[in-house]
Amino acid sequence: MKTILVVDDMKVSLLITENILASQYKVICATSGKEAIEVYQREKPDMVLSDLRMPGMSGYELQLALQEKYHDTIPFMFMTADQDEEVESRGFDNGAMDFIRKPFRADVLLRRVGNILQTMDRIQGLKKHASTDALTGLLNKSSSEQELTAVCKRASGALLMIDLDSFKLVNDIHGHAMGDKVLISFADILRAAVRPTDIVGRLGGDEFIAFCHGMLDETGIAHKSEFINKSVLKAAKALMGEDMNIPLGASMGCVFVPAGGKDFDELYKKADKALYTVKQNGKHGYCIFKEQEDADADTANNASISHIETILGERNQTEGALQLPFDGFRAVYRYLKRTLKIYKKSACILLLNLNRYGNPKVSHAEAEEQFISVLCSTLRKGDMVTKNGTKFIVLLSDIEKEHLTNVSDRIQENWEKTTASSCYLFSYEWAMLEP
Repeated sequence: MKTILVVDDMKVSLLITENILASQYKVICATSGKEAIEVYQREKPDMVLSDLRMPGMSGYELQLALQEKYHDTIPFMFMTADQDEEVESRGFDNGAMDFIRKPFRADVLLRRVGNILQTMDRIQGLKKHASTDALTGLLNKSSSEQELTAVCKRASGALLMIDLDSFKLVNDIHGHAMGDKVLISFADILRAAVRPTDIVGRLGGDEFIAFCHGMLDETGIAHKSEFINKSVLKAAKALMGEDMNIPLGASMGCVFVPAGGKDFDELYKKADKALYTVKQNGKHGYCIFKEQEDADADTANNASISHIETILGERNQTEGALQLPFDGFRAVYRYLKRTLKIYKKSACILLLNLNRYGNPKVSHAEAEEQFISVLCSTLRKGDMVTKNGTKFIVLLSDIEKEHLTNVSDRIQENWEKTTASSCYLFSYEWAMLEP
């Protein structure tokens, strides 16, 4: 039900107007301009019906005060017993949508109020259509940028750049109709990941943006990233089948506001840098922009070789194989292929897969975590491990093929010590690298 704020210092007139409108609308009343501003702030009515001649603050002044405070077109209708035509003209000049003289007939008042509300509904519908992405129903690029520019100046929270990883493969393998379904599902997932008061938009293609009010800690960002990635995989399998092996997921770059600034363009660049970091480190995760990372890059331009070694070096070095994001693994693979003939070293690549059987007591995601832990702890420091979609890839350096059985036996022995081994078997195939 629509809400109408009626403002009149004459209590009898106020009561009559309220009784007429109450048959079709929720009516709230105020007896002065000052009281009306307080009521409007609390109730946010759909329109205002105000007397023109009031002590302290006239109807004109009330309209201007509300529009200046809320920076929006507020549907106003004036009523007055004054017969002067200039009074009516001034009301329209101020932006009133209609004007009615006292005393008025009930049916005329209801018709005119109804016309104003219908007009506003049409205007709002046109605005929504112009600001909405046609496919997903999220804000489109221009509307997202407009709203975020305003909100970043005054609010605190997290600005998020979100990419749907490997989406191009959906279009290539399953066609654009399926791609549209995946994008619609992804938009629904993003809506579920944020609150109704937050902002979510589509910048185009597989790129999205969001602002989460009041979110200023990494824990919340981590939870959102985990929820989105799990939901994406679940939705993709529902659409394309359980055997879907496209490595769909979401990469998310974050910058906190106002810690990272208040200018949207600058914040956008910082969130985009954080997103790039995720993309370069295996995707399907998040990164929070830190000013120190930029300082490290600037320092590196003039750093000594020892500083460069520190920047390039592995932090928190652990025993066992080196786990790499897929892009880093690919770079090492290409390097080994180039140098095999030069250094006369042999190398082998393993492709491993986890196969579920029986009634699993451990989720597939948890089983994968246990399996990659086994691989890293079982293999040597000179070996490398990565994950691409549902597959695990191992690069064994300086090894002869007659020793591969020993490697697989060690992996099997350690895998059997895990809880997931009771409901997941692993299979593998291998190939020696040829120069």
